[in-house]
Amino acid sequence: MNADWNGDAAVPETRIGTLEDACAAKGMRMTEQRRIIARILDAATDHPDVEELYRRAVAIDSKISIATVYRTVKLFEDAGVITRHDFGAGRSRYESIPEAHHDHLIDLRTGEVIEFRDEEIERLQQAMAERLGFRLVDHRLELYGVPLDPKDKAGR
Repeated sequence: MNADWNGDAAVPETRIGTLEDACAAKGMRMTEQRRIIARILDAATDHPDVEELYRRAVAIDSKISIATVYRTVKLFEDAGVITRHDFGAGRSRYESIPEAHHDHLIDLRTGEVIEFRDEEIERLQQAMAERLGFRLVDHRLELYGVPLDPKDKAGR
């Protein structure tokens, strides 16, 4: 979904503008610090929390405060240009509104978030909503797991 970025101090150049464009379309004033945070979110592949966003932002601009990151994330979330996830561990994690719907599998051992899409799961969710008398308008699927032991895989 997003370009890889290893957290180096240079602002990522891949897909710059996507979140910035969404903010501009909402009439949001974009300061340079907001632009940096937007670019970091656009480039992130790991659903960073505010502390990680801050760490990446100060590597680019040492004047950015943690308060600025918190305010900017709240502003972006309220504007509907980023989405917040609570994958456990007591910290909210963020991503730009995805170009296409996807679901998440969270590795409980490492905290890694794996994005995936499965048409069969999508059909089952739609069918369940209809069976219960609803028209599905939105949903989120988060799976939590631990890697199978090699001996578990052999037995299946």
